[in-house]
Amino acid sequence: MGSALMANDVRLAPGIDSGAPKVCFFEDCNKDSVPLVGGKCASLGELINAGIRVPPGFAVTTAGYAQFMREAGIQDEVNALLRGLDHEDMDKLEAASNAIRQMIESRPISIELEDLIAEAYRKLSVRCYLPAVPVAVRSSATAEDLPGASFAGQQDTYLWIRGIDDVMHHIRRCISSLYTARAIAYRIRMGFPHEQVAISVGVQKMANAYTAGVMFTLHPSTGDRSVIVIDSNFGFGESVVSGEVTPDNFVVNKVTLDIIERTISTKEICYTADLKLQRSVAMEIPIERQNIQSVIDDEITELAWMAKKIEKHYGRPMDIEWAIDKNLPVGGNVFVLQARPETIWSNKQKAPATTGATSAMDYIVSSLIVGKRLS
Repeated sequence: MGSALMANDVRLAPGIDSGAPKVCFFEDCNKDSVPLVGGKCASLGELINAGIRVPPGFAVTTAGYAQFMREAGIQDEVNALLRGLDHEDMDKLEAASNAIRQMIESRPISIELEDLIAEAYRKLSVRCYLPAVPVAVRSSATAEDLPGASFAGQQDTYLWIRGIDDVMHHIRRCISSLYTARAIAYRIRMGFPHEQVAISVGVQKMANAYTAGVMFTLHPSTGDRSVIVIDSNFGFGESVVSGEVTPDNFVVNKVTLDIIERTISTKEICYTADLKLQRSVAMEIPIERQNIQSVIDDEITELAWMAKKIEKHYGRPMDIEWAIDKNLPVGGNVFVLQARPETIWSNKQKAPATTGATSAMDYIVSSLIVGKRLS
């Protein structure tokens, strides 16, 4: 199916190919599928096809989005609300955003499209051996990770969504998040036409994370490419990504996979699944666990190895979200949830600033010369 997708003349909105599939599974996508499934879902497909462990899922494509908007019959009203907005007038931006989002979320998904989504969700549940499998519903815009612009993170993600009715509801919420005040303002400021951005929605099996976080295949503070930096906290990665906690931090040598720096923070909250309410909730971490290392050393080594493999595949530094599933056995429980090119240091045309060893090989040589303290 992957080659069939690529054969379609899929372009950015409004020129989306009406013959493109409305729903497709991640493994049928790759890095060239951005016009069809957005940056996030295209990256997940690319990772799966590169042999990286990724929770399975499917995407409601930009063709599905276009069909929904066309059948909703609200595009002219949306365009009218967007016309003449100033990216610095937050009151008018918020008013327009609220009106547009309310319109989108109040419109029904057609029976045809709903059937396609429901069948994909059923297949995903069967594949995961879980009735009404809990999923993350993630926005995946076509303009994410463009050179000279960073649209990533402007749309919504919803965690631990279960049952087809809730999945449908949150798909509409993801579509409407294309019109948050922040996203509208950014497109105006960057001179990026609203009609050239389409959105796909990823529906991905939820990793029931014991620990989760982010990692970079360079040092985000210095640009040092000889290391991998891992941030972690208990529960879902939302607390790390949002900055609600100071996570544990590990700096790993990229060649030897030695942990060369380790900082264990006081972590007061985490996000986890409330199995009675069947949703993600913030909870206080018991005081006796707040200063415990949230990810063990063997898992740090596996994460670093996966990060190296992803960087090698993409040929550039990467920003990666990951989770360790508490319901699966060791050896098959570390998952990559998302990977995107690192943009801050990669766009700087200068040598990275480092302290101590300036490369992974320098680190190894210096260790041999001066010896290495064992702890």
